[in-house]
Amino acid sequence: MEITDIRIRKVTTEGKLKAYVTVTFDNCFVIHNVKIIEGKSGVFIAMPSRKTRTGEYKDVAHPITPEFRGTLQKTILDEYERVKDQIVPDARED
Repeated sequence: MEITDIRIRKVTTEGKLKAYVTVTFDNCFVIHNVKIIEGKSGVFIAMPSRKTRTGEYKDVAHPITPEFRGTLQKTILDEYERVKDQIVPDARED
């Protein structure tokens, strides 16, 4: 599976959330709302999630293997670092 497109939308508000990402795989499957978050040890990605009835958040989509999670995170964060100063903040703010 190849990551064929990454689109990053910068968040304008202050806080840990830095950007939302849309990732396309093999030009035929897309995942929206991957988050780039500033943590204590640096930035990381969080997969899209929804709140359950019990108040927990569960991932809607996520990598199954640690190897692919690492590849996905590295690819997204490398692209974020490359373009973060050029990204126009998204006025919609999810």
